[in-house]
Amino acid sequence: MLQYFQTFQRGAPMKKVQWSLIVSIMIGLMVFTVYNFRAKGEDIHFDDEQEDLTDQIVIKFSHVVAENTPKGLAAQRFAKLVQKKTNNKVKVEVYPNGMLYSDEAEFEALKQGSIQMIAPASTKITRTFSELALLDLPYAFPNYEAVNKALTGNIRDELLANVKNDNMFGLAIWNNGFKQMTTSSGPLTGPSDFADQHFRVMTGPVIQAQFEALHAETSQIPFNRTYQNLTNQTITGQENTLSNIYSKRFYEVQTHMTISNHGLLSYVVLMNQGFWDKLSPELQQNIQSAMKEATNWNHQHAVKMNQQALKRIKEQSDIHIYDLPPERKEVWRRQFEEVYDRFDEEIGKSLMEELEELREKYK
Repeated sequence: MLQYFQTFQRGAPMKKVQWSLIVSIMIGLMVFTVYNFRAKGEDIHFDDEQEDLTDQIVIKFSHVVAENTPKGLAAQRFAKLVQKKTNNKVKVEVYPNGMLYSDEAEFEALKQGSIQMIAPASTKITRTFSELALLDLPYAFPNYEAVNKALTGNIRDELLANVKNDNMFGLAIWNNGFKQMTTSSGPLTGPSDFADQHFRVMTGPVIQAQFEALHAETSQIPFNRTYQNLTNQTITGQENTLSNIYSKRFYEVQTHMTISNHGLLSYVVLMNQGFWDKLSPELQQNIQSAMKEATNWNHQHAVKMNQQALKRIKEQSDIHIYDLPPERKEVWRRQFEEVYDRFDEEIGKSLMEELEELREKYK
């Protein structure tokens, strides 16, 4: 190489650019040689920050609703609390709007360990955990005071004690508020108005029985395909909370909405059991603490968010809204009595008695 440079120098004078290029090549060769020698001769060590990043535990939390809903915001809040309480040792990655799995597929994905957390509507898992049918009973809870009491007291404890198997267990029960009815085929003021309607329903025996009591036709359609089916009129109506009706823009393709408060939309936060068992007791405690705070926040804000959603629906659409008066609610309640008879034994005597005491206290 040196001879080459000497020979080159005896010729025409070199330009500065040529010298710069040659020097750069020589430096590159030397750096490569030294790096290759060190890589073969010794291990490369990471600094502390790299090691922490490598060891970070990731929880994939999948759900199907929008981010700006009680469940969506509670999930985000939980993620931030976990990161803070575990000093960044655990990271919760939240995937909303069915980004990873549809509401039909997420339950199986959790069982297989493909994801670590989900928060399905209670009705979707009642075939596995039959006691949860209590949360779907029409007019089970007279008001939000009764809801909060149920989801923070003995009813919650008894339900979560039964939500457990080899694959998963329940961490908490979240509240998305009361459900309302919407349709594109006239007002829904009484049970007889449902006769020729075709409703989208969630997978679950209690919800199916509820619409059978109303003599309505039903189809089990994934949540994220409901808007499309309402648009092309495959179905005429659906039931949901105001926050979901607003965030998914169902009010754009429906002409009538009844504020019935006929049922609660609750979510059971589930964790994969195998993943949980591998965590240290300290991390488990941190996660449970974060979940408790996020759950309290959810219960406090669900009502407010649904009220805000109703206001925006009124401002942004001309949908006809019918507020069901107390005397009409009583007619609806009587129509649903057969649903209670069908699921009384499945839910269990203890839970049904506690529910009846709650209803009497808050009616």
